[in-house]
Amino acid sequence: MLERESRKGPIQSIAKFSALSPQARSIWSKSAVDEGEGHNLLAHMLDVAAVVEALLEREPETSLDWASHAFGLPREGCIRWIAATAGLHDFGKAIPGFVIKWPMGHARAEVAGLIFPDQAEERGNHSLATAALLAKPLCELTQAPWGWVLAVVQAIAAHHGRHFRADETAHGRPINEPAEWARARREILDVYWQTLNPLGCPSHDDLDLVAVNWLAGLTSTADWIASNVEWFALGERHDNLHDYYAQARLLATDALVDAGWPRFQSLLSEPLATETLLGRIRGKPTTPRPLQQAGEALLQDAKGPTLLLVEAPMGEGKTELAYLAYLRLQAANAHRGLYVALPTQATGNALFDRTKQFLRAFDETTAVKIVHGGAAMNAQLRHLRGIADDEQESVSASVWFSQRRRPLLAPYGVGTVDQALLGVLNAKHHFVRLWGLANRVVVLDEVHAYDTYTSVLIEALVRWLKAMGSSVVLMSATLPQSKRDRLVRAWGADPQELPQSDYPRLTQIDARSVRGITVGYRPQAPITVHGVDESLEAIKEQAIALLEEGGCGAVIVNTVDRAQQLFRLLESHAKENGIETVLFHARFPADQRADIEKRVLALFGESSDAKAGRRPARGLLIATQVAEQSLDLDFDFMLSDLAPIDLLLQRAGRMHRHDRQRPASHEQARLWVAGLHHDRLPSLKETAWEYVYDPCVLGHTWACLRERDTLSLPGDIDALVQHVYSFPELPASIDEKINDFIQIESYGAHLGTEKGKHQQAVDISLDPDDPLSVYQDHWFGGDDEEGQRNKTRLGPDSVNLVPIDVIDGAWMVDGVSIDPAQVPSDDIAGQLYARQLRVSRKAVVLHCQQAERPLAFDEHPLLRHLYPMPLVAGRCELGGQSLYLDPALGLVYEAGER
Repeated sequence: MLERESRKGPIQSIAKFSALSPQARSIWSKSAVDEGEGHNLLAHMLDVAAVVEALLEREPETSLDWASHAFGLPREGCIRWIAATAGLHDFGKAIPGFVIKWPMGHARAEVAGLIFPDQAEERGNHSLATAALLAKPLCELTQAPWGWVLAVVQAIAAHHGRHFRADETAHGRPINEPAEWARARREILDVYWQTLNPLGCPSHDDLDLVAVNWLAGLTSTADWIASNVEWFALGERHDNLHDYYAQARLLATDALVDAGWPRFQSLLSEPLATETLLGRIRGKPTTPRPLQQAGEALLQDAKGPTLLLVEAPMGEGKTELAYLAYLRLQAANAHRGLYVALPTQATGNALFDRTKQFLRAFDETTAVKIVHGGAAMNAQLRHLRGIADDEQESVSASVWFSQRRRPLLAPYGVGTVDQALLGVLNAKHHFVRLWGLANRVVVLDEVHAYDTYTSVLIEALVRWLKAMGSSVVLMSATLPQSKRDRLVRAWGADPQELPQSDYPRLTQIDARSVRGITVGYRPQAPITVHGVDESLEAIKEQAIALLEEGGCGAVIVNTVDRAQQLFRLLESHAKENGIETVLFHARFPADQRADIEKRVLALFGESSDAKAGRRPARGLLIATQVAEQSLDLDFDFMLSDLAPIDLLLQRAGRMHRHDRQRPASHEQARLWVAGLHHDRLPSLKETAWEYVYDPCVLGHTWACLRERDTLSLPGDIDALVQHVYSFPELPASIDEKINDFIQIESYGAHLGTEKGKHQQAVDISLDPDDPLSVYQDHWFGGDDEEGQRNKTRLGPDSVNLVPIDVIDGAWMVDGVSIDPAQVPSDDIAGQLYARQLRVSRKAVVLHCQQAERPLAFDEHPLLRHLYPMPLVAGRCELGGQSLYLDPALGLVYEAGER
């Protein structure tokens, strides 16, 4: 064994693979597919350290300053120290229970003199072995504080997706292990540390949960990259360890280039005026709106991680302000990227193109990724192999290098808030999400649009983002005061210290101050409010009457079933009278839904123009909630189901949104609300609205609007939202109507329900101020498509189905037959992936959860969380529930269980 050197002094001897003892050299990390020699443990550890260095050298200085402070490391030696610790993640592979897994590696180790005790394979979890075996020798070697070493070991041992509880660690120690195994491990550790030779010493006695998860996320990411044999060929590429590491650094750089992992670069190379920036963002000369001017003024001297809370009406340019905020905050803080988090997949798709246009206006080489369950795959999918010598782990890791989750790692991404929220739950690889979001600007749009449970998770996310050096932009047109106060507290500020500002308002909290201002807005003509019966027949007749007057309208209903039925009721009339009618909801296959979304934007968006032949003379959109948020749509009139006041105002904000010539009968914006009777409440059970929205909120919205005949936007927005969500005592006459006509829960019962949701979210979410022992009490499990706990939203379980045509007993994809017992090509998998749709029908979900997934799905990284839906003549039965896929209606549930 090589003589150990001082980690601060120069290495006197030349470290070589050939100088290792036969035992240490025989311990493998990556097995070979054929008869090759595989990859020994020391080589893989050096590869991972090289990737960490390459990753960190692409980070902005602010990321490295944060890491130096968080880990108590000297700034000049920070990168090497972090790389050296991360590379030790697989230290636990030097145990009999792991080495025995590969027959050729096992035989080689026995020839080298390593003895395998009986039942060695019973303890073969190498990451658990790292947690159990590394801390003591690493502390002896480095002389780092014991608490610091324990925290580092916890972080790197989690690299396969989970932190180990204290009561599990003892099970990582091999049983009856001969002494030569410990000597071989120590030899590998000594030579590895001599090769990297990090300078200085940690000054912290321990690490907090934020630093631990940052390191865990970085380690997992680097391990995946170093495990790609296309980038890192197996074997001892140089005998001299310093030469080996130097080449590994080059390979790491090449791998990151090939993976499209850019070096940090600020989008703003020079100061530019607001009008110039906005013109580039929108791709045409644009005069800044008051909201954008005020936001720019606030952000000019932002210092450190900053919270910008934007409360402003629909159509006032909040999205463009978010882009402006990113430019200013990146310039001030060197943030490494941007993630735009939205409530739904549909809104994520809509913002993707706008975000791509914004980024490419400042850097044509910038790539933006989209992330959610229905996102399309990358043109090139990385198939990582040899992850823990486990096929399922290899498939799981490969998912992160598909389009599915990569946006959480890439500098620029657009997707659902759920993908970010999984970072604050004890779900698999939650820390990879946190590391990816660190030191970025994260935009959370439509923050009013979540129930109490998800809102509490968002508050936890805000706390984590601040702790990791990120800035946050929160946007809403209709934010209740109570939610606003909780979000401010999550950032660490006192809501009582906020300046009193009327709506619309901007609030900025940075390292130096708390500032708030009221901003101007464009006056809008009043909207007249009318009631209509909640029956679909009544809505149909009212829509037909309005269409006879010309123009384009929308009917927004609360359930997919109502949307489908209404479309069928109107279909023949629309065809006979040349009315352009579009059905838009979330139960279409993803690729079809994306096409519908593009059509909706072309017909009813800002750029739609009758003269250009895009905006129809008479058109009608029938949609669910997918049309109420983030889509820039503009209608002449609207009908809507009764909904919570904030969402109803969001829907109304899609009328008369842009300056254009309106039909004479629609010069006045008019809103018909289904169920808004003066003398009675609608049946929430018959309409199924009680399954969608809180009955108490619906009841108070009804009570608030029943006496109104006009809405003045944006002037009424804040007053109406704050009034409904303050749950005022209702007049006796109204209270009697509520009790007589519908079983709406009392305010006391409502509070109890909300308190339960709040506590449930608090119990499962991770707080950055939690101790490292928090994982002892937090259930592990759950991801966006797997597991039954640690969900980002309450509600029924759901699964993602992939419709597949079955012709003469064969599965067919675009005329090509596929075998469910064979792993498909990436092209075929991509086509299947692009057609997925999410369902929550109980019988279907239970059937899928209990059924065995075919190999074609289980072993391809894009398909492993999806379930096949074989269609014979467009129909399928799953768990006793009959379904059919209609080209016009989307997925339809036939009569049966709800």
